[in-house]
Amino acid sequence: MATPDPDPALHPPGDEDAEHLVDLTAAPEAAAPLVPAEIIAQSLGDYFRARLVRIRSGDSGFLPVLVGMVAIVIVFQIISPNHSFLTAGNIVNLFQQSAVYITLGMAEIFVLLLGEIDLSLGYLGPVGAVIAIQLVEPASGNWPWEPAVVVALLCCAFIGFIQGSLVSRLGIPSFIVTLAGLLILNGAMLLLLAIGPFSGYPSLNGKSGNLHALYQFMWGHVSPVTGWIAMAVVVGLLGLFTILRDARRRRAGLVAPPLSVNLIKMGVIAAAGVVVVIICNLNRANIGVLSGVPYAIFIVLGVLAVWTFLLSRMRYGRYLYAIGGNAEAARRAGVNVARIRTMAFVLAAVTAGVAGLLYASYLGGMSNNVNGGQLVLYAVAAAVIGGTSLLGGRGKVSAGILGGLVIGGINNGLYLMGLQVQWQFIVTGGVLMAAVLIDALSRRRAVASGVR
Repeated sequence: MATPDPDPALHPPGDEDAEHLVDLTAAPEAAAPLVPAEIIAQSLGDYFRARLVRIRSGDSGFLPVLVGMVAIVIVFQIISPNHSFLTAGNIVNLFQQSAVYITLGMAEIFVLLLGEIDLSLGYLGPVGAVIAIQLVEPASGNWPWEPAVVVALLCCAFIGFIQGSLVSRLGIPSFIVTLAGLLILNGAMLLLLAIGPFSGYPSLNGKSGNLHALYQFMWGHVSPVTGWIAMAVVVGLLGLFTILRDARRRRAGLVAPPLSVNLIKMGVIAAAGVVVVIICNLNRANIGVLSGVPYAIFIVLGVLAVWTFLLSRMRYGRYLYAIGGNAEAARRAGVNVARIRTMAFVLAAVTAGVAGLLYASYLGGMSNNVNGGQLVLYAVAAAVIGGTSLLGGRGKVSAGILGGLVIGGINNGLYLMGLQVQWQFIVTGGVLMAAVLIDALSRRRAVASGVR
């Protein structure tokens, strides 16, 4: 039986295809996958139903990586010697190890959102770290640590600007530009390491307060009381910002998430913060007392907050996602595509510089043993495992947090078991392959469901 034509004027008699047409607007659920759950939901039940629709349509969000993280924790806690994976000392060590992967992953996300890639970040970050260390070393620069860090990050930004300009203005593929950058920066790092009388290994050890300040980026920590105060302030400010944002949207006649949804999210964030502070405040020293939240956690959260605000609340972020989704459409809408793309490489380079400083602090200095090729692969893996699409236009900076923790958890767990590094590569590569497979299947389901 032929389907009645909802509008005969559009399909006059004799139109052979009219009977095969379906009025998609007649099905309210057809529009549900097209917009986020936070937009169409006006109650807690609506929100969860809308999220379920999007998951079934292929938009699983952070769910796969969260499941993977839980599985990693359970498995390594069971098989690690003396079930030591979830001890306070190892968890804090895991946070510190993962800080480098997380920050590099957040750096790579800027470029991946455009559908590009930056292979140079694994050496770009260490080059920035070497510059900072050489500037503060009493034998080579003897600078205060603050301007040394600023100069190092500015150098990273300049390198990112050069590479971004070659990609966006000359049309050279990012793979080629950044591969060349990886090789050039590897050589540049070796030249910079040769400055000074310390045989290519500028160290953060010494009596200099500026050297000690850089060393504290990873190994310093706040007092237990300060940790609780900081956690309360961060959660309170985040909750206040969310409430005020939604209030502004409602006053402007726009829809906003139900208050119950935001309260649940803030409750989860607060619970996670409480757990982290409790673990960090436990004594994790074999001799003496060592407790408190490491500075590295605050640095990572600071980078996350700034870049999340940039991408979610600023015009630049909207343009970046638009270009990643459809560069030609963004250009026709008046967006300066070349400038936005160039700035993405600059922001990625600056973030990689922060990761390089954390890496140098973790190692206690820099040397020619830095494996930048491995670091950049872990950066890409962290971003993709966290849910960022390799095809551009989809992902969040917070993806680097989850992806970096997955990679750090794998490396940490295998190290506890005494397995050699080749198994770290194999397992991490397998997890990355699984993440890419999930992304490909999700996109296929999304296209089949009408979600673009």
